[in-house]
Amino acid sequence: MNQFDIIHHLRHRLAGANDERPLYRKLRDEFESAIGEGLLGQGTYIPSERALSVELGLSRVTVRKAIDELSGRGVLIRRHGSKTVVATRVEKTLSGLTSFSEDMRSRGMEPGAKWLSRKITMPSPTEIMALGISPSDPIVRLERLRLADSVPIAIERARVPQAILPSADLVGESLYAALERLDAFPVRALQRMRAGVSSARDAALLECREGAPLFIVERRCYLASGRVVEFAETRYNGEVYDFVTELVR
Repeated sequence: MNQFDIIHHLRHRLAGANDERPLYRKLRDEFESAIGEGLLGQGTYIPSERALSVELGLSRVTVRKAIDELSGRGVLIRRHGSKTVVATRVEKTLSGLTSFSEDMRSRGMEPGAKWLSRKITMPSPTEIMALGISPSDPIVRLERLRLADSVPIAIERARVPQAILPSADLVGESLYAALERLDAFPVRALQRMRAGVSSARDAALLECREGAPLFIVERRCYLASGRVVEFAETRYNGEVYDFVTELVR
């Protein structure tokens, strides 16, 4: 749907909604119905609050409240300096050890990355414990913004002993591809997941609101020898990312 079609559809549906719901709920529900029916696809930009107010004969307060509720549920995403868009949700299975790039391609999406930082440094006490190294062992510390079809999905911070990964320049699109070339591909991993909220920096990078929900995944990956090859923390935008697991009895 283009902007005109979206407004025309909402106007028609609201005219037929003859019940006692508050106007903002009617508008909210009609947006959700259009998305659920596939009329508004993922990534579709919706008309501005001003256009919706004028064309639908609703107050700006009513329109804003409906959009705020949909944004709070993760149905719509307000992007900084841009329009409001229908959320693109990505699902990740927890049943296998795969890279971000593999996950995105398996879902028909194009993975991408923007480097935020990559350097060789001495480890922090937390990194010493997580990687099982000594304080004098340098590490490669990598931080990237991960993208799916150019949409920011996650902030990834990975640490690898320099003894395993000599240089950050060896990492292109995929850290795991680089480790495989070095005969250091992990064979198993332990993950810990927790909920969090986005900081101002997280929000700016992920193009979400400050305080938006995050899925924070901490992962330690091991070689067949039992040595830790990677310690990573990935902060996923909870408004566009779902984790899926299959339970079998």
